[in-house]
Amino acid sequence: MRAKFIKGITTGAMIGAAAGFMVAPNMKKSTRRKIIRGSRHFIDTAGEAYESIMHYMK
Repeated sequence: MRAKFIKGITTGAMIGAAAGFMVAPNMKKSTRRKIIRGSRHFIDTAGEAYESIMHYMK
């Protein structure tokens, strides 16, 4: 149940980032790089949190 919630949050964040790219396609290249780096960091952090929670639930 909790795992589904975390997957939902992560999926929502990815969809939100993709929607942001579609809404603002004329951003500067440096801004896009910052967003991509930030989203990668968020995904990595979410993955680590997910693994920690799954380990804690065992």
